[in-house]
Amino acid sequence: MSSGRPEPPRWSRRGFLSTAAAAGCAAVSLGTAAPAAGSPRSAVRGGGTGGTGNSLFNALDAKIEEGMRAYAIPGAAVGVFLDGQEYVKGYGVTNVDHPVPVDGDTVFRVGSTTKTFTGTTVMRLVERGEVELDAPVRRYLPDFGVADPFASAQVTVRQLLNHSAGWLGDDYQDFGGGDDALARFVASMARLPQLTAPGEVFAYNNAALCVAGRIIEVVTGTTYEAAVRELVIDPLELGHSRFSSDEIVGFNVAASHDVVDGKAVLEPSFWPQPRCLAPTGGLISSARDQLSWARFHLGDGAAPGGTRLLSKQSLERMRSAPGPGGTLVVELDGMGVTWMLRPTAQGRRIVQHGGTWPGQISGFLMVPSSGFALTLLTNSEGGKRLRDELFTDDWAVSRYAGVTNLPATTKALSGQELAPYEGRYMAQRINEEGAVEDTVIELTRQNGQLHGTQTAHDPAGRDEAALEEEDSVQDQATEMKVAFYRRDFALDLDPEGRPVGTRTDFVHGPDGKVLWWRNHGRLHRHQTQ
Repeated sequence: MSSGRPEPPRWSRRGFLSTAAAAGCAAVSLGTAAPAAGSPRSAVRGGGTGGTGNSLFNALDAKIEEGMRAYAIPGAAVGVFLDGQEYVKGYGVTNVDHPVPVDGDTVFRVGSTTKTFTGTTVMRLVERGEVELDAPVRRYLPDFGVADPFASAQVTVRQLLNHSAGWLGDDYQDFGGGDDALARFVASMARLPQLTAPGEVFAYNNAALCVAGRIIEVVTGTTYEAAVRELVIDPLELGHSRFSSDEIVGFNVAASHDVVDGKAVLEPSFWPQPRCLAPTGGLISSARDQLSWARFHLGDGAAPGGTRLLSKQSLERMRSAPGPGGTLVVELDGMGVTWMLRPTAQGRRIVQHGGTWPGQISGFLMVPSSGFALTLLTNSEGGKRLRDELFTDDWAVSRYAGVTNLPATTKALSGQELAPYEGRYMAQRINEEGAVEDTVIELTRQNGQLHGTQTAHDPAGRDEAALEEEDSVQDQATEMKVAFYRRDFALDLDPEGRPVGTRTDFVHGPDGKVLWWRNHGRLHRHQTQ
């Protein structure tokens, strides 16, 4: 799951900082665009009633259609697996300027759900005896290094995949479209600072997944994309899942849209993505293929033709033995092998991911104990709000899988109780040109909560693409609030004090003092005088 942020503005960059539409773009309101699609195509298989009238999913249809109208989402596609029944449906249009109906085979960028394809490919190499999860990265990449020599030598493959590698993870440099793009990116990581020791703290790390992708290249002797096609995508017959825009010519493609004055606006500049980021967020796929992906991970490891890709034990291994826990929009037990492992009040685990790319917002979750899976793809910045309602809140998982979030009742704390959390917090990212961008948030005590003001600075002075929560930054300041519901854990609130559906937490250092604020999976350092 990526950290989508509904309006009003919330904690991390794209959730707070709206992007201006390019001059000259035509604005079309969703109220006009969505009905233009006509009757959305749907399919119910495996014992379902077929058509659009299946009562199990009527409420879901209504929820999605309402969200599309409210949040300026021109097009969406959903896939559900429940009680052996598969439901795939498209809604609205691919493009407000040239409307074509969305269906279950329409392709979108799935963003960070790509990481689960990277992790599954690594697991295929593990089963073949070519990679060991607990081996140091340098066994496969002898020259690998970040700024910290100890981390460079000690970090393991597993720590790459469970987001505990510990270095600055938001590095979005572009090294072109050649086959050497990923190798050049990984070589450039030598300057990345170490925030925490490997294996100790969870912090969402896109750069670490690029290292895992480079290991795949070196071990297989081919490009990352070719290896994933050969080992995972083609055997699973995912015919609408590709990495390159050149490979989707002739497909029905969902164009990216911004939201301007409450209307969906076509924004072609949102679509491109640096090739070196393919292992962390480069996949283009459809709702039908994403649902097939879920069914594979809920199954016994066999491909549709009966060929075994992974043992059932390896699939279970990917979603067990979590690394360090914390928050990434929801509370996490930790990450398994690229899967978010999310606890519930009922004790059964949700296995989750999702993705954020400008104008391409998606969600993906499974409840293995219930045999339930849900995927949603959208083609608008407004998709963050609908994704939160379906993948962060309890609406879908309680209705279809009988599980809910851990309880969170906020309470007002005294000034003394809030004092250790007060102060300035800073996070960094590296943009496409290699420039470092800072985000600074001041948290102060106010009426039993923390009141925050965020200021983000983009030295390049322009919009930057990023991944799951990964957002454009501009010179702006935005207000927000944090309300605690237990020690170190809090709900994010809008400026009026209303919950926005996400959770955050604080991490203590060796001296017991608050050292980090973990917001949307990123570590913000507590700067004390």
